[in-house]
Amino acid sequence: MPQYMLLLYSSAADDADTEARRAEMPVWLQVTDSLRQAGVLVGNAPLHAVDTATTVRLRADEVELVDGPFAITKEVLVGYYLLDCLSLDEALKHAARLPIARYGCVEVRPVRDLTSMLEHPGA
Repeated sequence: MPQYMLLLYSSAADDADTEARRAEMPVWLQVTDSLRQAGVLVGNAPLHAVDTATTVRLRADEVELVDGPFAITKEVLVGYYLLDCLSLDEALKHAARLPIARYGCVEVRPVRDLTSMLEHPGA
């Protein structure tokens, strides 16, 4: 079954936004539990704040470490869901159920099968 990564993005929240988002926790738990019960949830987790990120680059055989994200942006990656779905349409339906879709966004990407990539390098 194909896997889909749901990448959750949101802008920084002020106190009122934070309180409103915390109030949505029962919805998050219900959606997550329903994904688990449907057998499509592979994994999910929130991420620590963007200021805990370290970006790694290799340039001219030198490792370059930069505190923070790789780009300045208003919306940052805050979490993910990895789902086993029959189709992209099914993954998109689940993505639309996540509360963050109302104030941030959910990027849905198919996960590439590494075995297939190794067997067919040009595909």
